[in-house]
Amino acid sequence: MPRICVYLGSREGHDPRFREAAVELGRRIAERGYGLVYGGAHVGLMGAVANAALEAGGEVIGVMPYHLVDREMAHAGLSRLIHVDSMHERKAVMAKHADAFIALPGGIGTLEELFEVWTWQYLGLHDKPVGVLDVAGFYRPLLSFLDDATNAGFLNTATRAKLRHADTPDSLLDILEPQLQPA
Repeated sequence: MPRICVYLGSREGHDPRFREAAVELGRRIAERGYGLVYGGAHVGLMGAVANAALEAGGEVIGVMPYHLVDREMAHAGLSRLIHVDSMHERKAVMAKHADAFIALPGGIGTLEELFEVWTWQYLGLHDKPVGVLDVAGFYRPLLSFLDDATNAGFLNTATRAKLRHADTPDSLLDILEPQLQPA
């Protein structure tokens, strides 16, 4: 079964549309027969995406470093919770178990994870699709910046085009699906 890794906040943010999109994405991942890989928390958007996928009968794998078990409040009801020693190991294990990557709204951790996996794709370390769910225009300034970086000659057009985006879970899944092959 192909699995989709979702990067998103351990907080819910102020706009209820962020949580709604996380729930919808988790549900649609499971309904389309994919597994979910994420950071392993039961709080914030992380908990919302996991609970929705579980409620829809999906497989959910969480990956959490020991030092974050209390801070991020590890989800006790997952299909599998993998404990690791560091953030570096967390990201590597999540990537190993995933066949595609999606970023929802989140903070610096979400951005760092998104940029690292996109960089790995650019460097040829994987050829898995990477996408951004632009809920309520959250990522619009970032996407505009990336277009500006491309126009300024710091990002090539092919690399920029590989970071896909859409504003609804179904439309983003439709974009990523043709490349979604189990590892």
